[in-house]
Amino acid sequence: MRVILPPSETKSDGGKGAPLDLDTLVFPELNPVRKQLGDALVALAADLDASRLALGLGRTQLAEVDRNAELWVSPTRPAIERYTGVLYDAFDYSSLTRAGKAKTADRVMIGSALFGVVGASDLIPAYRLSGGSKLPGMKTLAAQWKGSLSPCLDAVDDFVVDLRSGIYHQLGPIRGAVTATVVTEQPDGSRSVVSHFNKHHKGLIARELVRTRRTVRDINVLAAVLSDAGQRIEIDGPDRIVVITQ
Repeated sequence: MRVILPPSETKSDGGKGAPLDLDTLVFPELNPVRKQLGDALVALAADLDASRLALGLGRTQLAEVDRNAELWVSPTRPAIERYTGVLYDAFDYSSLTRAGKAKTADRVMIGSALFGVVGASDLIPAYRLSGGSKLPGMKTLAAQWKGSLSPCLDAVDDFVVDLRSGIYHQLGPIRGAVTATVVTEQPDGSRSVVSHFNKHHKGLIARELVRTRRTVRDINVLAAVLSDAGQRIEIDGPDRIVVITQ
């Protein structure tokens, strides 16, 4: 089983790893696109106003431009420790047992606008590039990744649970992957999607899937594992589960 998480705009600082080496990342066949996007980010960082516009930054976020400027020389850390926020708080990697951390390295990948996808243990620097960004003089990110990302992910010979948000899913859809939708149910039975709960529960889903000792090879076992962990789950067709919260 493989679980693919969405990235986060917020990222931790620093790291103890050597500067970014693309050849150490999963799917090295993606490196030409990674290199092109990385070089473009570094070049863009020389123009503060252009960076703010292209990356959608406010005046209090200018340090993100400095991160991009140092992309090729800044220290790295494992991707699962680099990304932060609601989903990663719920996943709570630091509290996992040694076995849980080993399963995270084996089972978890993370979508990325810059890298396409990285393994949980891949060493990456802090950077800023969102799935909806468009770099000056370049095609959209969806167009950049078209033809390379999906074939790599489709070639994964395993049951895949794709927890990426819509914009990252569009960068590289995976044929046959199971997706998850989190909804909040009101007393009258009506349901709505709420972003915060969506991220939190996807973090819990991923956590259970690196803790379970069961072999998850289909959507029925997936639903059973999550139900046993206390989540209310519905199977909606052959490739989607719905997590219901109140």
